[in-house]
Amino acid sequence: MGRFIEGGERDQLLLLPASLEDYVEQDNPVRVVDAFIDELDLGAIGFSGVTPAATGRPSYHPSTMLKLYLYGYLNRVQSSRRLEREARRNVEVMWLTGRLAPDFKTIADFRKNNSAAIQSVCAKFVELCVDIGMFKNAVTAIDGAKFKAVNSRDRNFTRDKLKRRMEQITESIGRYLEALDVADLQEGPGAEEKISRLRDKIAAMRARLAELKEIEQQVHEAPDQQISLTDPDSRAMATNMRGASVVGYNVQAAVDTEHHLIVTHEVTNVVVDRTLLAPMAAKAKDVLRCETLDALADCGYYSGEQLLACEMIGVKPFVPKPRTSNARAAGRFDKEDFDYISEKDAYRCPAGELLPFRMTSMQDNQAFRIYWSSNCADCQLKSHCTPSKERRVRRWEHEHVVDATHARLDAMPEAMTIRRRTVEHPFGTLKSWMGHTHFLTKGLEKVSTEMSLCVLAYNVKRMISMLGVQPLIAAIRT
Repeated sequence: MGRFIEGGERDQLLLLPASLEDYVEQDNPVRVVDAFIDELDLGAIGFSGVTPAATGRPSYHPSTMLKLYLYGYLNRVQSSRRLEREARRNVEVMWLTGRLAPDFKTIADFRKNNSAAIQSVCAKFVELCVDIGMFKNAVTAIDGAKFKAVNSRDRNFTRDKLKRRMEQITESIGRYLEALDVADLQEGPGAEEKISRLRDKIAAMRARLAELKEIEQQVHEAPDQQISLTDPDSRAMATNMRGASVVGYNVQAAVDTEHHLIVTHEVTNVVVDRTLLAPMAAKAKDVLRCETLDALADCGYYSGEQLLACEMIGVKPFVPKPRTSNARAAGRFDKEDFDYISEKDAYRCPAGELLPFRMTSMQDNQAFRIYWSSNCADCQLKSHCTPSKERRVRRWEHEHVVDATHARLDAMPEAMTIRRRTVEHPFGTLKSWMGHTHFLTKGLEKVSTEMSLCVLAYNVKRMISMLGVQPLIAAIRT
C-alpha cells in the first residue's frame, strides 16, 4: 500500500495477548471512577446485594453496576440498552468492570432498586470536595431549570385545558350530527356507508368526551388541579420562552461561585421558585458545614417570607425585587420612592412630607403597619402619587429583612452577573449531556436518581479538569 501506515492483520494470533491495562492510560478519567467507587462503603450507604446470597445464581456486585452507570453518564451514555452495548465493545468499560457485561434489564433494575443509595453517592462526592477544601468561600448561586418528563403536553390536563377540549369535542359532535341529518335524507349508492361512518365518528367522540369527564373528576380532586397520565408526578410548567410550557420537573441547584461545582440539588414538581430559596440555601449550608452562607438568586425567588427564613438560619440572600409595581406602570410613584425613617417610624414622600404610622392591619396572618399623611389633598405631586384621597404606604412587620437585602444588592451590584455566569452554565451542560430531551424514567424518585447521576458526573468532570486525574485519585484515597 505504498507509504501509508499499515495496521495488523485481524486474524493474526498473538503469543502474549495484550492486557486491558495497556489500553487505559494513567490519566484516563475512568480511573477516577474506579478509585472513587472502590473507596465507598456501599453497604453503609444502603446498596442492596453487597453481601451475596447463600443460594441461587451469583449476582453482580453493586460496585460493578455503579461504575458502569457513572462511566455512562460521564460519556453521555444513559440508557440501559446503550450501556449493555458499551460493556461488550468498549475497552474502557471492559477494564472498569473486569470484562463483565450485564444485560440491559439487570442494569435498569439496579438503578430502580437502589434509588436512595445512588443519590447518596452523589452527596458523598460533594463531601469529598468539601474535605479537599474546594469550597473556601461560602457563596452559592441558586436557580432552577425545567426538564422535560416522559409525558407529552397532550397527556397533561388542567381545568382550563379540559374545558377547551370538551368544548371542541362537543362542537365536533354537533357538526357530525348535522352532517348525519343531511346524510339521512340522501339516497343512492354509498349513502348507508356514509351514515355508518358518521355514526362511528360520533360514537368515538362521545366515548372520548366520557373519558375527559372522568379525567375532569380526577383533576378536581388533585391538590394542584392538574394531572399527568404518563408520569403522574410531572407537572405543566411555564418556561422562559414567552407563552411556552413544558410538562416536566423543576430541578433546583445551588452552585459554588468559585469553582462552579454543584453543592446540592433537588428535583421538584413545584411549578414556581418562590418557596424554594430557603430550603435550597439551608441544604447548601449544611453540605458546606459553614456558619453563614451568601445565596444569590434571581427575582423569581423573591418572597418576604423566604428572605426572613434565610436570615433566621444564617443565610444572607441576594435577591432582586421583581418590577411588578402597578403604580410605576401607571406613571406614579412607587413605594421605593418613599424613604423610611426608623427614628421617627415614618416615611418621607417625594414631596418631603412625613407619613406617620396610623394603624396595623392583618393579611394572610401577617401584620402590616400603615402610614399616610393628612396633607395629600393640597400636594402639587398628588397626580403623580395616588388617585385616592391620600397615599398609604404599607410596611411589613419584618420589612427590615427586605431592606437589608436591598442594601446588600446596592453594595454588590455585580451579584446578578455572578449568579448568571455561575448557575446557568451547569444547567446548560446537563441539558446538553441529556441531548436536550426528556428524562428516561418516570416518577419523582426515579427522576431524582437520574438527575443525581447527571450531577455526580458533572462534578467528577469538573474536579478532573481542575485537579487532574492522578491528583484527584490521590485525594480520594487519602
